[in-house]
Amino acid sequence: MLKKIIEISVKHRLLVLLFTVFITGWGIWTIYKTPIDAIPDLSDVQVIIFTEYPGQAPQVVEDQVTYPLTTAMLAVPKAKVVRGYSFFGVSFVYIIFEDGTDIYWARSRVLEYLNFAANKLPSGVSPSLGPDATGVGWVYEYALEGKGYSLAELRSIQDWFVRYQLTSVPGVSEVASIGGFVKQYQVNIDPNRLVTHDVTIDDVVKALRMGNRDTGGRVLEMAEREYMVRGLGYIKSIPDIENIVLKVDRTGTPVRIRDVARVEIGPDERRGLAELDGEGEAVGGIVVMRFGENALTVINGVKAKLDEIKAGLPPGVSVRPVYDRSELIYRAIETLKEKLIEESILVSIVCIIFLLHFRSSLVAIIMLPIGILVSFIVMYSMGINANIMSLGGIAIAIGAMIDGAIIMVENCHKHLERESGNGSNKPHWDIVTQAAKEVGPALFFSLLIITVSFMPIFTLEAQEGRLFKPLAYTKTFAMAAAAILSITLVPVLMGIFIRGKIRPEEHNPITRSLIWVYRPAIEKVLKYRKATIFAAIGALALTAFPIARIGSEFMPALNEGTLLYMPVTLPGVSVTKAAEILQTQDKIIKSFPEVESVFGKAGRALTATDPAPFEMFETVINLKPMDEWRPGMTTDKLIEEMDSALDLPGITNAWTMPIKARIDMLSTGIRTPVGIKVFGKDLNELEKVALDVESAVKKVPGTSSAYAERIVGGYYLDIDIKREEAARYGLRIEDIQDVVMSAIGGENVTTTVEGLERYPVNVRYKRELRDNVDKLGRVLVPTMSGDHIPLYQVADLKIKMGPPGIRTEDALLTTWIFVDVRGRDIGGYVKEAKAAVADNVKFPPGYYVSWSGQYEYMQRAYSKLKVIIPLTLLIIFLLLYFNFKSLTECLIILLAIPFSLIGAAWLIYLLGYNLSIGVAVGFIALAGLDAEMGIVMLIYLNQAYNQRKEAGRMNNWADLHEAIIDGTVLRVRPKLMTVTAIIAGLLPIMWSTGTGADVMKKIAAPMVGGMFTSGLLELLVLPAIYAVWKGRNLPR
Repeated sequence: MLKKIIEISVKHRLLVLLFTVFITGWGIWTIYKTPIDAIPDLSDVQVIIFTEYPGQAPQVVEDQVTYPLTTAMLAVPKAKVVRGYSFFGVSFVYIIFEDGTDIYWARSRVLEYLNFAANKLPSGVSPSLGPDATGVGWVYEYALEGKGYSLAELRSIQDWFVRYQLTSVPGVSEVASIGGFVKQYQVNIDPNRLVTHDVTIDDVVKALRMGNRDTGGRVLEMAEREYMVRGLGYIKSIPDIENIVLKVDRTGTPVRIRDVARVEIGPDERRGLAELDGEGEAVGGIVVMRFGENALTVINGVKAKLDEIKAGLPPGVSVRPVYDRSELIYRAIETLKEKLIEESILVSIVCIIFLLHFRSSLVAIIMLPIGILVSFIVMYSMGINANIMSLGGIAIAIGAMIDGAIIMVENCHKHLERESGNGSNKPHWDIVTQAAKEVGPALFFSLLIITVSFMPIFTLEAQEGRLFKPLAYTKTFAMAAAAILSITLVPVLMGIFIRGKIRPEEHNPITRSLIWVYRPAIEKVLKYRKATIFAAIGALALTAFPIARIGSEFMPALNEGTLLYMPVTLPGVSVTKAAEILQTQDKIIKSFPEVESVFGKAGRALTATDPAPFEMFETVINLKPMDEWRPGMTTDKLIEEMDSALDLPGITNAWTMPIKARIDMLSTGIRTPVGIKVFGKDLNELEKVALDVESAVKKVPGTSSAYAERIVGGYYLDIDIKREEAARYGLRIEDIQDVVMSAIGGENVTTTVEGLERYPVNVRYKRELRDNVDKLGRVLVPTMSGDHIPLYQVADLKIKMGPPGIRTEDALLTTWIFVDVRGRDIGGYVKEAKAAVADNVKFPPGYYVSWSGQYEYMQRAYSKLKVIIPLTLLIIFLLLYFNFKSLTECLIILLAIPFSLIGAAWLIYLLGYNLSIGVAVGFIALAGLDAEMGIVMLIYLNQAYNQRKEAGRMNNWADLHEAIIDGTVLRVRPKLMTVTAIIAGLLPIMWSTGTGADVMKKIAAPMVGGMFTSGLLELLVLPAIYAVWKGRNLPR
């Protein structure tokens, strides 16, 4: 069938060429239309339930909101993990779904279960779904700058102008505000005046709500016109609040709010703040991209909108980007684009040097870009972005893509030389067709093996699957395109370009040099064939040395060009102290000459995708281009210097990068390379166990920092109501708690409407009457009889320690230990850390530990690889057997795989790489290439053997010896061309230094090392094995 396809292609070559032109045009069009991104979308499908419960402590939020919601969500179909976070006044429930779940189907299922769970929540508490986005969707962050503007004014501009304009950009799910002060009207009550005027706080609250509304009076017809009637009553200023009437006393004098309270404008309660360049607090915004959207398209839309609204900003106010993912995207794509061009040039040079016939080289040179264009067409059709991994799949395939063309061209040269030497008048196209049919089918199968051998990558799941599947797709597309082109376009191009005088192979100086070196080597091999085989086995055995010393990790880190500094401090830190710490850190970081800008955040932004407590800081560090760095400075060295400079008391440092941190926190909740989750039933016992684990892990070599959350390290002022005393005064529990909520805690009772802007109105006691425990004890509680009694008479006020936040996973209490590892592989570190924890930590009944972070992914991925790699070998074996119909020949070809392991293992060891999923993908790709190399050698050996056998010249060992010499020495050029082309196609990746290079190097390294030793096996060991096999029954 394949030979028939070759004949048809040559016969209808005009159609083939026209179709090629069409494919070329289509491919060029898709290149410009394919969306680009830095990396594939690695985020899990998640739905967030966000619930505000203002003024409530974490334990109250956990008991009344988070726990009922998490238990209800455990039954949601396809939910993998349900995580609950209870913080001061707010609850987050994250439901992580199985891969492939449609996000909007997941959101509708969560809504169904939420309708049922909402009935169990306190009155007035309304849970809502978070944005259809993930933490990975933080694609653009900015700060508002304006000389002469206060933080409150800048925050108003952000909240009521910039935010909504950017939210309208297609692909934006929400824009979260962070930093500055939210304007608030504060009604500070004097309790003594309340008593004097016989007014309660409840009266003030009701009067404010009733005094802040517009109403309508239908319509009025006058003079043949219709007038709509409005009653204007919105609060617009402080006097509007002050003049609201509470009551009229016995003398008919109105009692107004100004008679019992001081009204002023101040900041609303803050649970997050921002800082810029160490110069002080700032106002910022975070653009959160909708799930599944293209980051570059969204960012460009945001930038266009910012340019559009620039004229509408107040004079002197500007928007300054502080994190822009598009820069990473452009750097990453530029790196891969450069490598693809370099690889194509190198591979073309290899063809020209070995063939010394430029027109012949054009066959491979033309076929290569057309194969790449076919890959882009399929990518575009399947909706795959052009990113580091998808372009990387093409990059690692380039060398192998032209192997078929190289061998077919070389074989055509042989046929033309033979026909020319015989003086034959055979038509040119018949010679080309015969040459193509001779090796085409086997080459098609060899390329098909490379294609199919990569398919087990598609069985990877979760984060590693989402990362490597685009690479597997594009490599598969590229090799499939090369296989098809090798039996359609290549024969046509050979007929067109391979004309004129063809230099005989023995006249080629390159070939002569190769034969001069190779002939004595193969003679020695055939003379000492068993010794050669045993030497190869010995070399394979020595591979145990580097393998035993290679560490393990999940995936090589992508250098994003932007750092994320994520320190934590002890819980209970105040807003003022957090701002001071954040500014100090940012000022130190900004002092480094490699740093372009620093944007720090403490606490959380106003988005459900950011469940961060105040004690957690996040600082985005934008770095200058590397050519502006100090000589000899690297990213790792810079981090070490910064870490040393930021060694502040009470602060535990952690370093990562923005995208990586968001992915890690989304997938496992852990932001460091290694995380340890302790599960149990009691918070106090959990913290005790976690501190023991922290102490044990800190002693393990390689631990940069270890921090166990202080889950009972928060500070509480408990107001414990004395029920008997309360009953004596005729007070209900609710009466006392209402006073605690409103008088002490403060309550936003209504919202002003000032044009397009909205601001809360808050009621509480004056600050000077509630700033210590004694004064709080004197807060007056109104009784049913109209009397007022101090709070201390009906309640005990005690300061205690308690949880600053509560975490649950699948409705079980948990605390986490964050471990930052530096200078060691993750696998080896965790193995040692596990032993340290087992030896030094005693777990009470009902408590256990789970190792998470990158280690959790690694364990899952490696267990999958144990199935994938044997499956790959089985697929290769079956394809070989279908082609050769010989079990022995299949086994000989497969011997290339273990021998390629020699070079791959040694190169990985010498380069200091760890075994990772990226390296494993490289090994899987190598297996297909090994099979191709074995097929190429076997084709030539079988040709030489069969020609002599058919001629009746395979009667003794000398005949076999000559056949092997013909199949090896005289065909050394195509074999070395294929090996050299593959290695040349990978070398630009190995010497690259740009964004994405770290990931691609790990994939390319085993392929480069493996191809080197696989090539030696093909040239030296495989002929020895062939000689032993074929010569076993031949006389000497």
